[in-house]
Amino acid sequence: MNEAQVRAQVRPVALVAVGGVLGAVARHAVTVSLPSPTISVPSVVLGTLVVNVVGSFALGALLSDARLTTALSAETRLVVGTGFLASFTTYSTFAVETASLSPRLAVANVAGNYALGFLAVVLGQVVARWLS
Repeated sequence: MNEAQVRAQVRPVALVAVGGVLGAVARHAVTVSLPSPTISVPSVVLGTLVVNVVGSFALGALLSDARLTTALSAETRLVVGTGFLASFTTYSTFAVETASLSPRLAVANVAGNYALGFLAVVLGQVVARWLS
């Protein structure tokens, strides 16, 4: 394999890695900056909900339809979509946090994350189409 082929294979991985690092740092910053709304709901649960909803909105807007996705370069989609937003949002943290809640709060957390997440994707698509 020549140097150009190696660079062509490494570049996408590097773009995802850069976006991923920035997304993880942004997620942590949001989580630690939010106050806990009640004693029974830790701020990390609220932070995870916020980043999942915001990230769903952003991904919905970023990839709203074929016309808009072709307007973005493959590199932009890798850095922002696959790297940043995939790292900013988090299913595994959501699952672990949900398992640590009381049954009533766990059900509310699951319902809130999924309902608001899907709504945010649709709203992101609508906003992106409206702006284009």
